[in-house]
Amino acid sequence: MAVNARTWISLWFLLTIPVIFWDAGYCFLRPRSMKGGDLHWIWKPYELYQEVDYVYGTHALERGDGFTNAQSLLNIVENFMNIGYLYLAHIVESPVAPLLGFASAVMTLSKTVLYWAQEYYCGGCAVGHNDLKTLIVYWIIPNGLWLVVPSFIIVRLAKDIASSLRTADQVAKKDKLGKRL
Repeated sequence: MAVNARTWISLWFLLTIPVIFWDAGYCFLRPRSMKGGDLHWIWKPYELYQEVDYVYGTHALERGDGFTNAQSLLNIVENFMNIGYLYLAHIVESPVAPLLGFASAVMTLSKTVLYWAQEYYCGGCAVGHNDLKTLIVYWIIPNGLWLVVPSFIIVRLAKDIASSLRTADQVAKKDKLGKRL
């Protein structure tokens, strides 16, 4: 069965792969990647973000909070799944591609929900210090994308996988019926 590679899904994975590697690099190389560090020039936009989201700032680093790097490690796993999806969908044209893309999107959505839930249950411990405009512009909108787009990917790929399973089931039933005759 031919793979129905969705262009918008492939574009999302393709565009987010470098962003995720860049973000993970910032997290794993703290404090060198932070303001004042010798590698900060690579991650200059984080100068602002580390003040918006304390998970990325000195607060978490000084506390020895492992969440930042733990989620970055999972981001790397997710990124390799995204690369795997692109390879399977566009190079190999494997029917397994939608399953890998689905699993990756579920992982992305789950991690993002965890990130938001952590913030909710700790009473805004990492971003609650921001005014509403800063919170919306620099945290809710950018992080919200990681909720919305993976949700749409999950729905689309779930429909594709379900359709493939129904087709496979019909073929199996016809084969079984043919063997009885």
